[in-house]
Amino acid sequence: MADTGAPVRWRTAMETALYGDQGFFTTGAGPAGHFRTSAQTVPMARAIGALLVRLDAALGRPARLDVVDVGAGGGELLTALAAGTPTELAGRVRYTGVDLAPRPRLLPSPVDWRHELPAQVTGLLLATEWLDNVPVDVAEAGPDGVPRLVLVDPATGAETLGPPLTGRDAGWLDRHWPLAGPGARAEIGHPRDDAWADATARLVRGVAVAVDYGHHAGARPYPGTLTGYRDGRQVPPVPDGSTDLTAHVAWDSLLAPGDLLVRQREALRALGVTGARPPLADAATDPAGYLRALAAATHAAEVTDPTGLGGHHWLLRPAGIDLADLGLPA
Repeated sequence: MADTGAPVRWRTAMETALYGDQGFFTTGAGPAGHFRTSAQTVPMARAIGALLVRLDAALGRPARLDVVDVGAGGGELLTALAAGTPTELAGRVRYTGVDLAPRPRLLPSPVDWRHELPAQVTGLLLATEWLDNVPVDVAEAGPDGVPRLVLVDPATGAETLGPPLTGRDAGWLDRHWPLAGPGARAEIGHPRDDAWADATARLVRGVAVAVDYGHHAGARPYPGTLTGYRDGRQVPPVPDGSTDLTAHVAWDSLLAPGDLLVRQREALRALGVTGARPPLADAATDPAGYLRALAAATHAAEVTDPTGLGGHHWLLRPAGIDLADLGLPA
């Protein structure tokens, strides 16, 4: 990213650094070349496949069942889902990836790829680690305690305090993340609220599922969560296009009546992904089967580990169905 010669607000810097012509998500190796997400794992594909079967029954087995993956990245999850489509869904399920990046070269031909959300979805709208990459501004309480915008140099990541917050920025912060004194910081989450509202408004019938790291009022992380990832390592958040920039989601600002928020490990266990190791005795009677089951248990443990990917939450928003029919813990 070219140096603008002047600091800008973080939301502007993130938008260009992640999604601009030379952005992190639109060029290069993409996310899979730098870090691992739940969407890249076999257990997640198994769980989503099980969820699809339950959702299909809750919808009365429609003639067309949409699976729309927002922020689909390299299409790993859709590729796995398409390869393992349950027999009862064959011929009716339609897979669509939505991402600003070009269509992945190895994406199976039956999977559609587009840069904008479809107007209507009947089925599953999935957003796995998408909201944490929706650009947001950063606020910090100045020496006088007044919340101010944080400005950043896109080339170096150096920060300066900008003007006091006003309008919707100030209102969101007052309601959801009040700053407790000089030096306290927050990420202003209303762009995520808007992005989620726009996506879920397209759901005619079915369920929308957002999977991400996040936090709640009363337990906000100090001093905020904005960070960078590159080459498998956590690095300072420099918005120069070379680094993933992410900030955790304020779940309570997204929740609406009828929504369900559940820990990923609880959701996965309810969908048949437990991480339980196979009985050791199976190693003698069926060595190959034992090794397959052990590998599956290892992969499942990765996505249910509360200190890692298992620390994700799932936010489910239904449309025209009863969430109880999906069999997830309330």
